[in-house]
Amino acid sequence: MAGVALATLLLLLALAPGAFARTDQFPAAPTAPPPAEVAPELAWRESTPVGLWWAGRLRRGVQLPAEGPDWFTWDPVLKRTPDRGWRRWGTDRLVRTVVDVLAAYRLANPREPRVGVGDLSRRHGGDFGVRYGLLGHGSHQNGLDVDVDYPRQDGHQRRPHKPSQVDLRLAQDLVDRFVAAGARTVYVGPSLSLKGPRRIVVPLVHHDDHLHVRLPLSGPPG
Repeated sequence: MAGVALATLLLLLALAPGAFARTDQFPAAPTAPPPAEVAPELAWRESTPVGLWWAGRLRRGVQLPAEGPDWFTWDPVLKRTPDRGWRRWGTDRLVRTVVDVLAAYRLANPREPRVGVGDLSRRHGGDFGVRYGLLGHGSHQNGLDVDVDYPRQDGHQRRPHKPSQVDLRLAQDLVDRFVAAGARTVYVGPSLSLKGPRRIVVPLVHHDDHLHVRLPLSGPPG
């Protein structure tokens, strides 16, 4: 019987030579990388801002998608993501500026979460006041204004609700990038120590949870 058992053991070893091999001699198979984040398709078309930021309309606007590889959208009234589609329209120049600036920001800060984007304009621009929720917007009428949420220190993908939650280093990075991209004005929270060129980076009440980027009436095509 002992001979039979020995013969059986030898046979098993011959059929499965690696069964008792040290696992550290064979590196584990590489883990498949996560699927690439695909940028959404945008329906680009040449847009026209009509009138002023606080008294205007929007012709042939472009809708910012609900999310992309570098941004998510935040509804300031419902306090959830995504922002409703009718609140996400701007000129092609504004939408391209947002997409390009946030792509560059994320390339420079690859470990940081996506950036929240709030309201742009309504589909055809015009009044965006209190009847559309909360305080409404005194501007955001001609497709050249956009609200961008400050990055949070805790990395959560939602708008901060108090200044102490804001990551000031990353917020300053965003301000600098929008200024470099040609913003006419960047309104920032008066409780935050964000800086920039005078008359461009302007502290304004009710902006401690997001920055407000405004493009000039004319500029390079989108």
